Amino acid sequence: MTAFAAPVEDILFAFEVAGAPQLPDWDGDLAQAVLDHFAAFAQGEIAPLDAPGDAQGCQLEAGQVRMPDGFGHAYANYVDQGWHALSLPEALGGQDAPAPLSGAVSEIFAGACHALEMVTGLVPGAARVLLRFGSKAQQAKHLPDLASGAALATMCLTEPGAGSDLSAIRTRAKRVGEEWRITGEKIFISGGGQDMSDSILHLLLARTGPVAAGVKGLSLFLARSGGAFGANGVTVARLEEKLGLHASPTCHMVFDNTAAELIGDEGAGLTAMFTLMNHARLDVALQGVAHAARAHRIALAHALDRQQGRCPDGRPARLVDHADVRRMLDRQRALELSSRAMCQLALVEMARGTRPELLEFLTPLVKITATEAGIEAADLGIQILGGYGYLTEYRVSQTWRDARITSIYEGANGVHAGALAGRLLRWKGGAAATAFAELVRDLAPDAPDVAQALAQWREMRSELLIAPDPGAKAWAFAHVSARVLTTALWHRMAMMADHAPDPAEIRRLAALHLPASANGARGAAVRQVAPCGSLG
Repeated sequence: MTAFAAPVEDILFAFEVAGAPQLPDWDGDLAQAVLDHFAAFAQGEIAPLDAPGDAQGCQLEAGQVRMPDGFGHAYANYVDQGWHALSLPEALGGQDAPAPLSGAVSEIFAGACHALEMVTGLVPGAARVLLRFGSKAQQAKHLPDLASGAALATMCLTEPGAGSDLSAIRTRAKRVGEEWRITGEKIFISGGGQDMSDSILHLLLARTGPVAAGVKGLSLFLARSGGAFGANGVTVARLEEKLGLHASPTCHMVFDNTAAELIGDEGAGLTAMFTLMNHARLDVALQGVAHAARAHRIALAHALDRQQGRCPDGRPARLVDHADVRRMLDRQRALELSSRAMCQLALVEMARGTRPELLEFLTPLVKITATEAGIEAADLGIQILGGYGYLTEYRVSQTWRDARITSIYEGANGVHAGALAGRLLRWKGGAAATAFAELVRDLAPDAPDVAQALAQWREMRSELLIAPDPGAKAWAFAHVSARVLTTALWHRMAMMADHAPDPAEIRRLAALHLPASANGARGAAVRQVAPCGSLG
């Protein structure tokens, strides 16, 4: 079994590619120190829980969710070391880390144990919602528990009769005297119950207006359960049996006359919830990157060690000596590098805060691209290992099982593609799409292939703006957008290869992804990785 190793050096390279060092107050030495420390913690305390946690799973006992052995201890140490508050404001006792750095920590966490990261990962987003939409009294009441680690957070949207269609939500909120009461059911709630934190802060959408009002009749509420708040009418009716993420409790929740607080304005719940949703979507994108990295490292270690066939001169060949295996390894590695760079671009924009329209466009695009990358890289890992990949022992099968959900939750990728081709092309007079085109141009200003691809992208955008049904070409447009951005990023990565842990590798992979005119060494690069014969 290949032990988890945090890709710290690769993340540092992605910082350079995405422009993190140009952020105000960016401290590269501090960023590396933070990543090194968290990597040691993740490798030593979190990663060893991943396989046993997957095998043991979570249990529902008398209404209480029991996490796998060791998870509570790991969470306590995580809190003791302050990692839970890394991105929270200093006024709350946090470290106010910039988005690229906190995102990098999330990637490492997900690579070590996606299931545990799932349960803890919504705290920064929940805090952001309270800071932006909560009253001073609500902030004083709830933020200290998030900042101390005493409370974890959930996001409660989906219902049995309402999946991606939030206008179909039926959970009701009624005002009773000076407070609100919630009645309804929510499904697919990650960490809806767990025994690691004293209490759980549930952010949920409930209907305060008529069903006919659609999403305009939804408001955002905060309900607490556990600890001093008691059950508060919140019940975990069952835990879902899943393909993967066995150590992450996915709960069917029942809210029965549950006391709750209105967050923000009545009827404006979706606007407030989007603050949490967009944070979660970038976090899921980073999970995709983590799975791509993990799958590649498992596959590479196996391919370097496993003997299979012979070279043309009769010498024993390893898997890595065969051209088809090298093709798949290169594809895995390219998916990891490009999707990480794309995620970091979005996180840098989040930290910069000057182009919110660009972040609106990048968020669904990054979510689609990075999660598809994680799934494909994991699938390739199984193929590279062959029959061993299909066994649980080598862990790449778990990587695929855990990765597979990422293209579904926090908005199915097809839904995000529809947003790109529809609302976001028109949003603010097309400002989001224009900002995206400017970003691509700025990443590779002197690349003819990027300019040509961008011209084709603009032509497709124009067609969609007048199309009676832009959804029909939404998936194609999302992939064209991803390809344009990825091509520009390969130009930038090639230009900045000296910052990478292995500059020759970056140049070689860039040569495989760019036209020969962009890199005269393309032919030599391809020949350089063909030391032995084929599988035949």
